[in-house]
Amino acid sequence: MTSSSEQRAVVVGAGMAGVQTAVSLREQGWGGTITLLGAERHPPYDRPPLSKGVLFGADEGPGALLEVDFGGIGVELLLGRHASALRPDERQLLTDAGPVEYDTLVVASGAEPIVLPGSAGVPGVHMLRTLDDAARLRPVLEARKTVVVVGAGWIGAEFATAARNAGCAVTVVEAADRPLAGVLPERIADRMRGWYAEAGVELRTGAAVAAVEPGLVRLADGDEIAAEAVVVGIGARPATDWLAGSGVDLGPDRAVLVDDRLRTSVPGVYAVGDCASFPSARYGRRLLIHHWDNAVQGPRTAAANILGGDEAYDPVPYFWSEQFGRFVQYAGYHGASDEMLLRGDPDGPAWSVLWLRGDVLVALFAVGRPRDLAQARKLIAREARVDRTLLADPAVQLRAAVL
Repeated sequence: MTSSSEQRAVVVGAGMAGVQTAVSLREQGWGGTITLLGAERHPPYDRPPLSKGVLFGADEGPGALLEVDFGGIGVELLLGRHASALRPDERQLLTDAGPVEYDTLVVASGAEPIVLPGSAGVPGVHMLRTLDDAARLRPVLEARKTVVVVGAGWIGAEFATAARNAGCAVTVVEAADRPLAGVLPERIADRMRGWYAEAGVELRTGAAVAAVEPGLVRLADGDEIAAEAVVVGIGARPATDWLAGSGVDLGPDRAVLVDDRLRTSVPGVYAVGDCASFPSARYGRRLLIHHWDNAVQGPRTAAANILGGDEAYDPVPYFWSEQFGRFVQYAGYHGASDEMLLRGDPDGPAWSVLWLRGDVLVALFAVGRPRDLAQARKLIAREARVDRTLLADPAVQLRAAVL
């Protein structure tokens, strides 16, 4: 496909993936119109700072708002516009403010937080996904309220960190038997329990929530925890309900099923970011990645293919988290059958965990070892064969372990 000044590109979603798609299209030579629709009324912003500086009042500037001159690059930005349906046969997107015509459409509608059953509408219950969420939580921290966090995943740990730094009393409840269950193996996740205790956070695992009431969290075992505020962080799922009946194929997890060129099942429609899963040849499975790096990389590939390219999308997944005074990073993807190696002492301040498939490095989890992460990411991308003995020695640089 070759762009012309008459063609209309429409991007649904003004988060990082949507903004990067619009910018990439223009940078790579799209000559037609570009319309970017955002459901929120705020100018586009970055989400990672929400659990950090934004909670303490830094709600504008490079840490949050994205510094893009939309008018200067010829992108029409429509805020407060909700997509409601897609009519591919008519090349028409339906919104709450009327239809929008397109020639090429990119779905970048992101993900929405999973709601704790029975918590909707209960006073004092919060999510942390948007700028408005952060603004509502700021007074909680300022007042040093007693907080219960539901979920010991990444967002739960990050908010618990911020709340403790603000002087709040914090209890984290997790239905699984350990933090980050399903993400990290028990041997590693159990070592992270101590991080909560060191920070003065009470962590209760195997603690399913039965009900949330004003000022109270009731657990399935009958225990009750006083809570002036409750923050729910139990995951997110693709925001794709509006695609029902459109012909765009969705997976059981509601993710848009794209091919390795980020094309959907409907001609002229692509999908990127948190709402789309793609087939990874590197890992032999479909991946759904809810992290910033995917929202930056995918749009560049989608834009190239919209403009007539033939680029496969198969990145090395990457994300980071800052919690309890530690910088945590992960690159790659590992499964239960992959061999795990420790690199350093997990009771210490800096260590890594590596996963191998045969003699090929496929993933690394690093705590306070950013050099390990940077080198591992390159080795994973190259599918480099490595020496186990050298890998396990924290004094040896990872790049020196290549066979």
